[in-house]
Amino acid sequence: MKRTKINALLRLDQSPGDVLVKGWVRTKRDSKEFSFMEINDGSCLSNIQAIADKGLANYAEIGTLTTGSSVSVSGTLVESPGKGQKWEVKAKEIEIINLAPDSYPLQKKRHSDEFLRTIAHLRPRTNKFGAAFRLRSEMAYAVHKFYKEKGFRYLTTP
Repeated sequence: MKRTKINALLRLDQSPGDVLVKGWVRTKRDSKEFSFMEINDGSCLSNIQAIADKGLANYAEIGTLTTGSSVSVSGTLVESPGKGQKWEVKAKEIEIINLAPDSYPLQKKRHSDEFLRTIAHLRPRTNKFGAAFRLRSEMAYAVHKFYKEKGFRYLTTP
């Protein structure tokens, strides 16, 4: 099955049925029968919720997931009964690509700029820097497009 990015899923008007989502676990909540995970793939600031019920073959392993772990979730895109989200993925299979260590520095709480400077490689995973980098990308594209339409070339000098 081909991967679908979260920003594309969140724009849909009707469910395509089965989907494959890959990304990082932002948060996870466990109950007796289910685990709820918010997954983000960097394609947008929003997350999509994945629901894993205890009937999954690797449900015990899913219980070990922590914030920052990378996963591949295949399942059915269904309308969410919860408020604040249109869609959620009812997981049929969850593959754990990598477990984040307990010392993973990004948690659900807000982090100071000083702290984020110490973990520069993880800054794009935060909403603040993700939004800033998206804005910078759009601005750079607009400048390059403007000059390209005027007949200029972009050169990188030595």
